Amino acid sequence: MANTEQTTRRQAVGQITHMLAQELALPVAPEVTRFVEQMLGHVRPLGVLFYGSGLRAGIDEDTLLDFYIIVSQQSDWPRSALACMANAVLPPNVEYQELRVAGRAMRAKIAILTLAQLHELTGFSTLNTTVWARFSQPVRLVWSNNAQAAQAITHCIVRANVTAAKWAALLGPLKAPYRAFWDALYASTYKAELRVENGQRSSSLVDANLERYEHSLLPCWQAAGIPFEAEGGEVLPLLTAEQKNKAQRQWRLRARLGRPLNILRLIKAVYTFKGSARYAAWKVRRHSGINIPLSPFAEKHPLLAAPPVLWKLWRQGAFRQGA
Repeated sequence: MANTEQTTRRQAVGQITHMLAQELALPVAPEVTRFVEQMLGHVRPLGVLFYGSGLRAGIDEDTLLDFYIIVSQQSDWPRSALACMANAVLPPNVEYQELRVAGRAMRAKIAILTLAQLHELTGFSTLNTTVWARFSQPVRLVWSNNAQAAQAITHCIVRANVTAAKWAALLGPLKAPYRAFWDALYASTYKAELRVENGQRSSSLVDANLERYEHSLLPCWQAAGIPFEAEGGEVLPLLTAEQKNKAQRQWRLRARLGRPLNILRLIKAVYTFKGSARYAAWKVRRHSGINIPLSPFAEKHPLLAAPPVLWKLWRQGAFRQGA
């Protein structure tokens, strides 16, 4: 019996790996490829992942492209020793790039992770929900150093999808159409993070790629070892009440940590982002509704000004879930 279960799980992993490897390799707009080549220059990381609104909705003059750069070690991406240390302690670091591609100004937000960090943050046990939730959505591997690097990154994307599907089973309805589990998952992850989007945003993610989510759910459950019954367009994960209750307790911890972690990353971004002080203040205002006036000192020395900003955010409730 155990051998049969192991075989089923291996086959499911192979199925979802094949599906996601094809998705990662889908072509992107040529200007995105040229932006990445220009951005990298002589630097050769393991790979570059492209995601977000630029992938979902296309590129216009105001689009901010979203990339994750995956490196072998922190020093593989050019930046200060302090930035490398910060990325090791509280990943990811975020940077801003503005380049001219074919005579057109293009902008990007870039996050940096080591492969080891990507592997850890896409696993089920991580307390940080941001990375696996992001990479359970469609993403493209727009640049890779070699086939081995591409394979390692693909493995992490598979982990992200299996982790997401497992949480979808544990947090979702008892029995429902396939998409209802993904809707429940993304509604939960949005609540656990600082998000400006309204409640419809999580369901629109699934709407945009409904067939993809429906096809991936059951193989991901098999890979995660979750038994299920499927009939008439609905599916029932065979979980005990004890399993569901334990998962709710585990998720509450992640939800409580989500806002503080994201605000700390915003403050950390103060010294890794071009125009960082204004950008961080804007992001905090958008996500928490709290306005942070910027003094000339704060704009010139954002890191030194961070402690009183953190205290103000704490006093005004930004670190409390539901604030």
